[in-house]
Amino acid sequence: MIAGAALVVTVAVVTGCSTGTDSAADKKPTASKPTAGKPTAAASEPRQSTAEEAVASWVTAVIKSQLEQACLIMAKPATAPSAAQVGTSSGYNSTTPEMRQMRENLGRFRMAFTPKPPTDNPKVEVARVPETSGTAVVPADKITIDGQTLEKVILSNSTGIKQGQLDVKTESARIKDAWYVISIDFHVG
Repeated sequence: MIAGAALVVTVAVVTGCSTGTDSAADKKPTASKPTAGKPTAAASEPRQSTAEEAVASWVTAVIKSQLEQACLIMAKPATAPSAAQVGTSSGYNSTTPEMRQMRENLGRFRMAFTPKPPTDNPKVEVARVPETSGTAVVPADKITIDGQTLEKVILSNSTGIKQGQLDVKTESARIKDAWYVISIDFHVG
């Protein structure tokens, strides 16, 4: 098990924290570039310029328990990028069952993603990955947290899962002029 989350074969894919009413076309660009996991000065909506920056910012926000910030770095994918729904504060604060489950999942990810010993300011780095048609998939062994791969961190926080059984991938997509995390897949087997 991973930090209290029951894993049989596949854990559900996590996708954006939107209210279902805000599409990427409705979003206005912000003027400043954020640091990993931090909101911009112009607005509380982060703007990641690369797939790797989106994943690093999202992982950092999850580990630091900045779950609303993590939500803002997420988007629900769509068949057309202009129809994708970017995470919003109102989406994160929604009381729908879907959003309650999303907040619980983000909390579980925090437990699974936090290296031992934890630090107040984790250093998250993501290796360059190829981009295909505006999306990029980052495997857990391409994400490092304080010098350890995300895969090793998850394994160290789990019981009963052995190296080679875990397949974790984070997918990000370019929506308008920014990158967002659109899914994270956990497969055990």
